[in-house]
Amino acid sequence: MTLPPYYAPNGGLPPQSQLLTDRAIFTDAYAFIPKGTLTDITTSYLPFWDKTRLWILARPLSGFAETFSHYIMEVSAGGGSKQPEADINAQSVLFIVSGQLRLAIDGDVCDLKIGGYAYIPAGADWSVQNRSANSCKFHWLRKRYHSIEGVDRPDAFVTSDQDTKAVEMPDTKGVWATSRFVEPDDIRHDMHVNIVSFQPGGVIPFAETHVMEHGLYVLQGKAVYHLNQSWIEVEAGDYMWLRAFCPQACYAGGPEPFRYLLYKDVNRHVRLEL
Repeated sequence: MTLPPYYAPNGGLPPQSQLLTDRAIFTDAYAFIPKGTLTDITTSYLPFWDKTRLWILARPLSGFAETFSHYIMEVSAGGGSKQPEADINAQSVLFIVSGQLRLAIDGDVCDLKIGGYAYIPAGADWSVQNRSANSCKFHWLRKRYHSIEGVDRPDAFVTSDQDTKAVEMPDTKGVWATSRFVEPDDIRHDMHVNIVSFQPGGVIPFAETHVMEHGLYVLQGKAVYHLNQSWIEVEAGDYMWLRAFCPQACYAGGPEPFRYLLYKDVNRHVRLEL
């Protein structure tokens, strides 16, 4: 099976001759982070991670999106971590966009390749190592798990984009589909990280306006995206960070499919206190 292309940042710095006008936007309703901002000087490092740097795309921010963080990790050959997570209540999703990564979860070991997807429940004992000669880049999404008495915690699992069938949205003739790695009615899960795909010309035909927060990383293609009251051209490598109730819609361009990795919080009562 041919692997779909996923954009991954390469770092570096723009030349001194480059104009400073750019597409980055930060508002009360959303942030738009274009791929050009993911340079060497916007990286960071984490304790207990060897030969690894990361770009932090989203973090809980009071009065904005408050439920999740989203990193892009770059692990060099021989790098990784035996203590990757410092928060025992944090659950994680890993999605591989370049290279390969060995993942161990509670003693079970697997090798994730491009398109590989892993869900790691809160409290799991896990580690990662890049055993290849090339760097590995992957998305790491984290959310504190909201446990409910009488509801089992979800189990760890590993799958891939290639092994997950995209489900067509009703009455769209296949131009809009979603690859769901967790069933929507599996109440054990309080977050979903899916891949949404549009064929050229496909649209979200209304302004979605809802309580769920979003992080959207464009894996492939380009589109014109409606965020609040603005229309923004987006392309592979761009990131959109949306607070609750930010209106959104899109028109997909071409010539290739438009695909993005999507986070949303789900399946729990709304908190009645701030």
